[in-house]
Amino acid sequence: MATLARLQARSTFVAQQYYYRNSVVDVFRKKEYDAAVKIQSWFRGCQVRAYIRYLHRVATVIQKWWRGYSGREEYRLLVKFASCAMKMNFYNAMAVRIQRRWRGYRIRKYCFNYFYLKEYLRAVSETNDAIREALEEFAEMKEREEKKADLEREEKERDSQARKMHYLLSTKQIPGIYNSPFRKDPDPWELRLQKAKPLTSQRSKVKDKHWVSPNSWLECTSARSFPRSEVLPPIDRKQCQGPFRDITEVLEQRYKPLEPTLRVAEPINELNVAREEFRRQEWMRNVNDNMFLPFSTYHKNKKYTPLMHSSSKYGPNSYGSRHFRDENPKKWICDKDFQTVLPSFDLFSKYGKLYSKAGQII
Repeated sequence: MATLARLQARSTFVAQQYYYRNSVVDVFRKKEYDAAVKIQSWFRGCQVRAYIRYLHRVATVIQKWWRGYSGREEYRLLVKFASCAMKMNFYNAMAVRIQRRWRGYRIRKYCFNYFYLKEYLRAVSETNDAIREALEEFAEMKEREEKKADLEREEKERDSQARKMHYLLSTKQIPGIYNSPFRKDPDPWELRLQKAKPLTSQRSKVKDKHWVSPNSWLECTSARSFPRSEVLPPIDRKQCQGPFRDITEVLEQRYKPLEPTLRVAEPINELNVAREEFRRQEWMRNVNDNMFLPFSTYHKNKKYTPLMHSSSKYGPNSYGSRHFRDENPKKWICDKDFQTVLPSFDLFSKYGKLYSKAGQII
């Protein structure tokens, strides 16, 4: 009992010591925990930084190899282009040299050969003189022919006039106006009237095989009573005086074809037929029958075929936008026009036909 009493007396002290020691242990435990966390964070940081340094070294090696490869490829391409440009420049220089030598030889041989040009001009001048003489002879001959034709035409007109004025010829009893008794000699027209024959108008008595009497036309007994595409036969009679219509116009009006009304001439389903024709025309004018579907994936895997005028390496063609023979003054080398060395060719080409005709006549 005494022991229990002593323990009960010391219970408050024991409890205070228990709480005190536990609080000290908690502070020490928290300090150890913080130290452990700090050690772990430092170690993990060192581990991560080491891994990042390793990744940087690996990425550097990969970039170094790739940049070296791309640089070598670019350098090879530059060297290839430079070699092609050098070759083209060399070829152009050689072509220019060859052209220079050939053009110089050609100019000295053919264009500015003084003796050859002198001989050629002499031959051309002789040919021109011969052509001029032939043309002059041909012109004189044509002038003589025209004068002769004019004289014949005038003589023919005088003969025709004399035939028309044959009634003015003198008779034994009555002298004409061209044979006046007060003149010493008769007028030349008197002699012409004596030689000329009188002009008489004789009507042809041959009956046309296509002629049909008007009675048969009005009675409709002839096969030609109805209008045809042939030319109507001439009517051998005088026109009636007065406001009378022509018989052909009367017959055309009498036997004109029927003109159906719009209701009979046009079908009932004209609107449907017109719509179908319009759809057919649209289908004929349509180049691409595939419907444009902007939000579908139907044409996603379809290979695109570029147009010829846009994919050509020589640039787009100008079909339909301009003419092929348009002049571009910006590309002209100089403003001087071409000069013809031998103008006698123009004369020869101009009078070539006349010369050939004159040669045939000669």
